[in-house]
Amino acid sequence: MSPGNDDDLYGGTGQTRTRLPDGGQGDVYGGAARRPARSSSRSLITVVGVVVLLIAAIAFANRGGDESSSGSGDGKKPGTSPTAPTGTKAVASGFAHDEQGAQSAAANYAVALVSADILKPDRRTEIVRQLFVPDKVAGLEAKFDKAYSAGFLSRLGLDANGNAPAGQTYVSRTVPVGTKTTAHSNGTATAEVWCTGAFGTAGESTKNPVTNDWFTMTLKLRWTDGDWKVESFSQKDGPSPVNGDNKISSADEIAKAVEQYGGFTYAR
Repeated sequence: MSPGNDDDLYGGTGQTRTRLPDGGQGDVYGGAARRPARSSSRSLITVVGVVVLLIAAIAFANRGGDESSSGSGDGKKPGTSPTAPTGTKAVASGFAHDEQGAQSAAANYAVALVSADILKPDRRTEIVRQLFVPDKVAGLEAKFDKAYSAGFLSRLGLDANGNAPAGQTYVSRTVPVGTKTTAHSNGTATAEVWCTGAFGTAGESTKNPVTNDWFTMTLKLRWTDGDWKVESFSQKDGPSPVNGDNKISSADEIAKAVEQYGGFTYAR
Protein backbone atom coordinates (compact mmCIF):
# COMPACT_ATOMS: atom_id res chain seq x y z
CA MET A 1 0.00 0.00 0.00
CA SER A 2 1.08 3.56 -0.51
CA PRO A 3 2.09 5.37 2.68
CA GLY A 4 -0.85 7.02 4.38
CA ASN A 5 -3.49 5.01 2.53
CA ASP A 6 -5.78 3.87 5.33
CA ASP A 7 -9.01 3.41 3.35
CA ASP A 8 -11.22 0.53 4.43
CA LEU A 9 -10.48 -2.63 2.48
CA TYR A 10 -13.23 -5.18 1.98
CA GLY A 11 -11.16 -7.81 0.29
CA GLY A 12 -7.57 -6.84 -0.36
CA THR A 13 -4.39 -8.83 -0.51
CA GLY A 14 -1.18 -8.00 1.21
CA GLN A 15 1.02 -5.40 -0.33
CA THR A 16 3.78 -6.91 -2.44
CA ARG A 17 7.13 -5.15 -2.30
CA THR A 18 9.19 -6.03 -5.36
CA ARG A 19 12.35 -4.96 -7.09
CA LEU A 20 14.08 -5.87 -10.31
CA PRO A 21 17.58 -7.33 -10.01
CA ASP A 22 20.45 -4.98 -10.73
CA GLY A 23 22.40 -7.62 -12.64
CA GLY A 24 21.72 -9.72 -15.69
CA GLN A 25 19.61 -12.86 -16.20
CA GLY A 26 19.58 -15.90 -13.97
CA ASP A 27 18.82 -16.17 -10.28
CA VAL A 28 17.20 -12.84 -9.33
CA TYR A 29 17.82 -13.55 -5.66
CA GLY A 30 21.53 -13.16 -6.33
CA GLY A 31 22.77 -16.26 -4.50
CA ALA A 32 25.21 -14.89 -1.92
CA ALA A 33 24.68 -11.31 -3.05
CA ARG A 34 23.48 -8.69 -0.61
CA ARG A 35 20.14 -6.94 -0.88
CA PRO A 36 20.16 -4.05 -3.41
CA ALA A 37 20.01 -0.60 -1.88
CA ARG A 38 16.48 0.66 -1.31
CA SER A 39 17.39 3.96 -2.92
CA SER A 40 17.73 2.37 -6.37
CA SER A 41 15.37 4.19 -8.75
CA ARG A 42 14.82 1.00 -10.73
CA SER A 43 13.79 -0.88 -7.58
CA LEU A 44 11.50 1.96 -6.53
CA ILE A 45 9.75 2.02 -9.90
CA THR A 46 9.11 -1.72 -9.68
CA VAL A 47 7.79 -1.47 -6.12
CA VAL A 48 5.45 1.37 -6.99
CA GLY A 49 4.24 -0.36 -10.14
CA VAL A 50 3.13 -3.57 -8.45
CA VAL A 51 1.74 -1.80 -5.39
CA VAL A 52 -0.33 0.45 -7.66
CA LEU A 53 -1.83 -2.66 -9.29
CA LEU A 54 -2.79 -4.08 -5.91
CA ILE A 55 -4.23 -0.77 -4.69
CA ALA A 56 -6.33 -0.51 -7.85
CA ALA A 57 -7.78 -3.98 -7.30
CA ILE A 58 -8.47 -3.26 -3.63
CA ALA A 59 -10.16 0.04 -4.44
CA PHE A 60 -12.39 -1.71 -6.98
CA ALA A 61 -13.33 -4.37 -4.41
CA ASN A 62 -14.25 -1.64 -1.93
CA ARG A 63 -16.85 0.09 -4.07
CA GLY A 64 -20.14 0.00 -2.23
CA GLY A 65 -18.63 -2.06 0.56
CA ASP A 66 -21.19 -0.83 3.09
CA GLU A 67 -24.16 -2.02 1.08
CA SER A 68 -25.94 -4.96 2.64
CA SER A 69 -26.24 -8.21 0.76
CA SER A 70 -28.90 -10.89 0.67
CA GLY A 71 -26.32 -13.67 0.63
CA SER A 72 -26.68 -16.26 3.35
CA GLY A 73 -22.95 -16.88 3.72
CA ASP A 74 -23.49 -20.60 4.29
CA GLY A 75 -19.89 -21.75 4.09
CA LYS A 76 -18.31 -24.94 5.38
CA LYS A 77 -17.30 -24.55 9.01
CA PRO A 78 -13.52 -24.02 9.02
CA GLY A 79 -11.21 -26.41 10.82
CA THR A 80 -9.83 -25.71 14.27
CA SER A 81 -6.29 -27.07 13.92
CA PRO A 82 -3.85 -24.44 15.28
CA THR A 83 -1.34 -25.17 12.52
CA ALA A 84 -1.58 -26.68 9.10
CA PRO A 85 0.99 -27.84 6.56
CA THR A 86 1.05 -26.12 3.20
CA GLY A 87 -1.83 -27.35 1.06
CA THR A 88 -4.23 -28.05 3.92
CA LYS A 89 -7.18 -25.68 3.87
CA ALA A 90 -7.54 -24.48 7.47
CA VAL A 91 -8.77 -21.26 9.07
CA ALA A 92 -9.25 -21.26 12.82
CA SER A 93 -12.67 -20.68 14.38
CA GLY A 94 -14.50 -20.93 17.69
CA PHE A 95 -12.91 -17.90 19.36
CA ALA A 96 -13.80 -16.84 22.90
CA HIS A 97 -16.54 -14.24 23.29
CA ASP A 98 -14.25 -11.70 24.95
CA GLU A 99 -11.55 -9.17 24.13
CA GLN A 100 -8.78 -11.75 23.94
CA GLY A 101 -10.90 -13.91 21.64
CA ALA A 102 -11.37 -10.93 19.32
CA GLN A 103 -7.61 -10.44 19.14
CA SER A 104 -7.10 -14.14 18.38
CA ALA A 105 -9.70 -13.96 15.61
CA ALA A 106 -8.12 -10.85 14.13
CA ALA A 107 -4.64 -12.43 14.05
CA ASN A 108 -5.94 -15.60 12.40
CA TYR A 109 -7.99 -13.68 9.86
CA ALA A 110 -5.07 -11.41 8.94
CA VAL A 111 -3.10 -14.51 7.94
CA ALA A 112 -5.93 -15.69 5.67
CA LEU A 113 -6.73 -12.30 4.12
CA VAL A 114 -3.11 -11.67 3.08
CA SER A 115 -2.42 -15.13 1.71
CA ALA A 116 -1.71 -16.58 -1.72
CA ASP A 117 -5.04 -18.41 -1.48
CA ILE A 118 -7.00 -15.15 -1.65
CA LEU A 119 -5.92 -14.92 -5.32
CA LYS A 120 -7.32 -18.38 -6.13
CA PRO A 121 -11.03 -18.21 -7.09
CA ASP A 122 -12.09 -21.44 -5.34
CA ARG A 123 -10.20 -20.74 -2.13
CA ARG A 124 -11.20 -17.08 -2.12
CA THR A 125 -14.89 -17.99 -2.04
CA GLU A 126 -14.30 -20.36 0.87
CA ILE A 127 -12.26 -17.79 2.79
CA VAL A 128 -14.84 -15.02 2.34
CA ARG A 129 -17.66 -17.27 3.54
CA GLN A 130 -15.66 -18.35 6.57
CA LEU A 131 -14.37 -14.97 7.67
CA PHE A 132 -17.01 -12.35 6.93
CA VAL A 133 -20.42 -11.64 8.44
CA PRO A 134 -23.18 -13.23 6.32
CA ASP A 135 -24.70 -9.95 5.11
CA LYS A 136 -21.39 -9.01 3.43
CA VAL A 137 -20.62 -12.34 1.76
CA ALA A 138 -22.51 -12.24 -1.55
CA GLY A 139 -21.48 -8.69 -2.40
CA LEU A 140 -17.88 -9.32 -1.44
CA GLU A 141 -17.61 -12.48 -3.53
CA ALA A 142 -18.57 -10.51 -6.63
CA LYS A 143 -16.22 -7.63 -5.79
CA PHE A 144 -13.30 -9.94 -5.10
CA ASP A 145 -13.84 -11.75 -8.39
CA LYS A 146 -13.86 -8.47 -10.33
CA ALA A 147 -10.86 -7.09 -8.46
CA TYR A 148 -8.76 -10.23 -8.97
CA SER A 149 -9.63 -10.72 -12.61
CA ALA A 150 -7.60 -12.83 -15.01
CA GLY A 151 -6.07 -9.62 -16.38
CA PHE A 152 -5.00 -8.45 -12.95
CA LEU A 153 -3.51 -11.83 -12.07
CA SER A 154 -1.65 -11.87 -15.37
CA ARG A 155 0.05 -8.62 -14.43
CA LEU A 156 1.30 -10.36 -11.29
CA GLY A 157 2.63 -13.20 -13.43
CA LEU A 158 -0.14 -15.63 -12.40
CA ASP A 159 -2.72 -17.54 -14.44
CA ALA A 160 -6.49 -17.18 -14.12
CA ASN A 161 -6.50 -19.62 -11.19
CA GLY A 162 -3.88 -17.65 -9.26
CA ASN A 163 -1.04 -20.08 -10.00
CA ALA A 164 2.52 -19.17 -10.91
CA PRO A 165 4.16 -20.52 -14.11
CA ALA A 166 5.87 -23.90 -14.05
CA GLY A 167 9.15 -23.69 -12.17
CA GLN A 168 8.02 -20.69 -10.09
CA THR A 169 6.28 -20.40 -6.72
CA TYR A 170 4.07 -17.48 -5.72
CA VAL A 171 4.50 -16.56 -2.05
CA SER A 172 2.23 -14.52 0.21
CA ARG A 173 2.90 -15.59 3.81
CA THR A 174 1.87 -13.32 6.69
CA VAL A 175 3.15 -13.46 10.29
CA PRO A 176 1.34 -11.54 13.04
CA VAL A 177 3.82 -9.90 15.43
CA GLY A 178 1.32 -8.48 17.92
CA THR A 179 -2.31 -7.51 18.45
CA LYS A 180 -4.36 -4.99 20.41
CA THR A 181 -8.00 -3.99 20.66
CA THR A 182 -8.98 -0.35 20.25
CA ALA A 183 -12.68 -0.93 20.92
CA HIS A 184 -14.67 -3.79 22.43
CA SER A 185 -18.24 -4.49 23.49
CA ASN A 186 -20.38 -7.58 23.87
CA GLY A 187 -21.19 -7.71 20.16
CA THR A 188 -18.45 -5.78 18.35
CA ALA A 189 -14.71 -5.25 18.52
CA THR A 190 -11.96 -3.46 16.62
CA ALA A 191 -8.55 -5.10 16.68
CA GLU A 192 -5.22 -4.10 15.16
CA VAL A 193 -2.69 -6.71 14.03
CA TRP A 194 0.94 -5.74 13.44
CA CYS A 195 2.31 -8.04 10.75
CA THR A 196 5.36 -8.91 8.73
CA GLY A 197 5.56 -11.37 5.88
CA ALA A 198 7.15 -12.67 2.68
CA PHE A 199 5.63 -11.71 -0.66
CA GLY A 200 6.56 -12.26 -4.31
CA THR A 201 7.40 -15.00 -6.80
CA ALA A 202 10.28 -17.42 -6.35
CA GLY A 203 11.78 -18.41 -9.69
CA GLU A 204 14.86 -17.85 -11.79
CA SER A 205 13.18 -15.60 -14.37
CA THR A 206 10.81 -13.68 -12.08
CA LYS A 207 10.69 -9.89 -12.08
CA ASN A 208 8.93 -9.98 -8.71
CA PRO A 209 11.35 -11.73 -6.29
CA VAL A 210 10.19 -12.60 -2.80
CA THR A 211 10.83 -9.85 -0.27
CA ASN A 212 9.45 -8.92 3.14
CA ASP A 213 7.14 -6.18 4.33
CA TRP A 214 5.71 -4.71 7.54
CA PHE A 215 2.13 -3.47 7.88
CA THR A 216 -0.75 -3.12 10.32
CA MET A 217 -4.25 -4.43 9.67
CA THR A 218 -7.30 -3.07 11.46
CA LEU A 219 -10.26 -5.45 11.56
CA LYS A 220 -13.76 -4.51 12.64
CA LEU A 221 -15.41 -7.63 14.04
CA ARG A 222 -18.98 -8.59 14.89
CA TRP A 223 -20.08 -11.49 17.11
CA THR A 224 -22.19 -13.62 14.76
CA ASP A 225 -23.47 -17.20 15.06
CA GLY A 226 -21.26 -17.92 18.05
CA ASP A 227 -17.99 -16.57 16.63
CA TRP A 228 -16.17 -13.38 15.72
CA LYS A 229 -16.60 -12.48 12.04
CA VAL A 230 -15.10 -9.66 9.94
CA GLU A 231 -17.27 -6.68 9.05
CA SER A 232 -14.50 -4.69 7.35
CA PHE A 233 -10.75 -4.28 7.43
CA SER A 234 -8.11 -1.72 6.50
CA GLN A 235 -4.36 -1.83 6.08
CA LYS A 236 -1.50 0.64 6.43
CA ASP A 237 2.29 0.49 6.22
CA GLY A 238 4.55 -0.16 9.23
CA PRO A 239 5.76 0.11 11.87
CA SER A 240 8.89 -1.07 10.07
CA PRO A 241 12.26 -1.82 11.71
CA VAL A 242 15.61 -1.13 10.05
CA ASN A 243 16.40 -3.81 7.45
CA GLY A 244 19.22 -6.16 8.36
CA ASP A 245 22.03 -6.83 5.90
CA ASN A 246 20.95 -10.44 5.46
CA LYS A 247 22.40 -12.85 2.92
CA ILE A 248 19.78 -13.29 0.21
CA SER A 249 18.69 -16.87 -0.42
CA SER A 250 18.37 -18.39 -3.88
CA ALA A 251 15.00 -18.75 -5.60
CA ASP A 252 15.20 -22.52 -5.11
CA GLU A 253 15.77 -22.13 -1.36
CA ILE A 254 12.77 -19.82 -1.03
CA ALA A 255 10.51 -22.14 -3.05
CA LYS A 256 11.57 -25.18 -1.01
CA ALA A 257 10.99 -23.31 2.25
CA VAL A 258 7.43 -22.46 1.20
CA GLU A 259 6.77 -26.09 0.27
CA GLN A 260 8.42 -27.63 3.34
CA TYR A 261 7.38 -25.23 6.12
CA GLY A 262 3.65 -25.10 6.72
CA GLY A 263 1.97 -21.79 7.44
CA PHE A 264 0.46 -21.02 10.83
CA THR A 265 -2.77 -19.73 12.22
CA TYR A 266 -2.39 -17.84 15.46
CA ALA A 267 -4.00 -17.53 18.88
CA ARG A 268 -3.20 -14.95 21.54
